[in-house]
Amino acid sequence: MINDEILKEMTKSDFDQAYQKALFSRILSRLKGETNSLLSFQEIMQYIKVKNESYIGMQCVKIDDIIGSEGRYNDFNKEFLPKRKMLRSRWEKIDEAHYQDKILPPIKLYKLGEAYFVRDGNHRVSVARKQNREFIDAEVIEIKSNIPITPETTKSELLEIVISFEKIAFLELTKLDQKRDTSKLNFTFPGRYDELMIHIHGHQYFLGIEKKKEIDMNTAILSWYDNLYVPIINAIEEENLLYRFPGRTSSDLYVWIIRHWDDLKRKYGNKVKITDAVRSYSKNYGTNPIKHYMKMIKNFLFKR
Repeated sequence: MINDEILKEMTKSDFDQAYQKALFSRILSRLKGETNSLLSFQEIMQYIKVKNESYIGMQCVKIDDIIGSEGRYNDFNKEFLPKRKMLRSRWEKIDEAHYQDKILPPIKLYKLGEAYFVRDGNHRVSVARKQNREFIDAEVIEIKSNIPITPETTKSELLEIVISFEKIAFLELTKLDQKRDTSKLNFTFPGRYDELMIHIHGHQYFLGIEKKKEIDMNTAILSWYDNLYVPIINAIEEENLLYRFPGRTSSDLYVWIIRHWDDLKRKYGNKVKITDAVRSYSKNYGTNPIKHYMKMIKNFLFKR
């Protein structure tokens, strides 16, 4: 039986070591330009389409396969090291239970693909990692989707996978790639291809009013691409807008400019031209590239 005073010193030392290691890991990650954060379960769920959900009961889960959290993703890094000193009290109590060989309730996890996200038990995972445990008992709910997720999947990789799946689905539905070059039809954020479908349906409706007849979907798709999408993309390229929006694509700007154009037309009337909307959007929301990179350097050097 460990003396209470010694036990207290041991758990305090364990937390201090874990916290300092998290701090060092954060600094190292910034130097490498990498992220050291846990994935947010809620954010991931915004990107994927769920097929079904089922309770699969008690499992012995490999701790390295736990890559995110439902509610505490800002409190621990991706190695489940504590990032905040306010976690000390609860963390040390669980660490103390470990030294006393007390049996703690199983944690609760969501399983997505081959990876897991904590529903309840973040501190227990953190302590288990500190104590070099390889596995942990967990109650698991499995969520199946069409997106493959592994323990090695990062947020940026997941976004790329989701966007790729969305583009495939869009092209399967529209067959646009069979008639037009869609190699530059790319986004940097999920959900945009669904937005394109809304634009196409709206274009189909107004084209029908203009032509005074029903317009089939294939005709609407090509008309939207040739008479709305391409002219805006051309205007974006002519104004060299991508220079003012680092890391974005012409398709990203198309979506934002369409929204901005609608706002301008509501305010000033339907006579507002798309070229006016392009210039207005660039002026109001574009970034001075030099200031942008100076800000990045400042954040890198001084953000804590």
